[in-house]
Amino acid sequence: LRHESAAAVLAASGLAGHPSMIGVNDAQIEKNLASFTWISALQVTKHWPNSVVVSVHESAAVAVAFNAAHVLEFVDDAGRELGPAPLSANLPTLTYLHPTNTTWPYARAGRGAAYVASQLPRDFSSQVSVISEDAQGVVTLKMTTPVSFVLGPAKNLHAKFVAIASVIAHSTLAPGDVVDVTVPDELAVTPPTKS
Repeated sequence: LRHESAAAVLAASGLAGHPSMIGVNDAQIEKNLASFTWISALQVTKHWPNSVVVSVHESAAVAVAFNAAHVLEFVDDAGRELGPAPLSANLPTLTYLHPTNTTWPYARAGRGAAYVASQLPRDFSSQVSVISEDAQGVVTLKMTTPVSFVLGPAKNLHAKFVAIASVIAHSTLAPGDVVDVTVPDELAVTPPTKS
């Protein structure tokens, strides 16, 4: 446990009171611990005659996003809100373009953006500042340079990331360029529009 308190988890599990082994209910422990935001999975193992091991797995933050109250939240790979994040968090920021309502979109319609954040390769992940997704499921990476890469749907990511790494390594791009890697073998570069 790094984000949740071990003492609070133990207390909520119901095991702090040393119940009898027959009274230990795996499903009840899981239900009791479901309220902990950072806990993504757990396993309860009974070792007769007198011990119980609860293995807890916490989610990893892969990005940040602003909630409806404009508070920055950590986001996991499933698009779940994990809790408040500092404005200095060094993770990509998720945006959902043209949401139809004000609810948290990253666990549903905007989940592709969170998934892409979880799959970013180390080679260029630190260069990604914003990951946006629109209502049609088109995901775009805005880099720190600022150049954008249009991924399209959050599929075939390995080939798309290889194409992006190749463009970064072997091309000279101007700020504002948009590179479409929706079809990785047929890249298209659009220069910024002059105003």
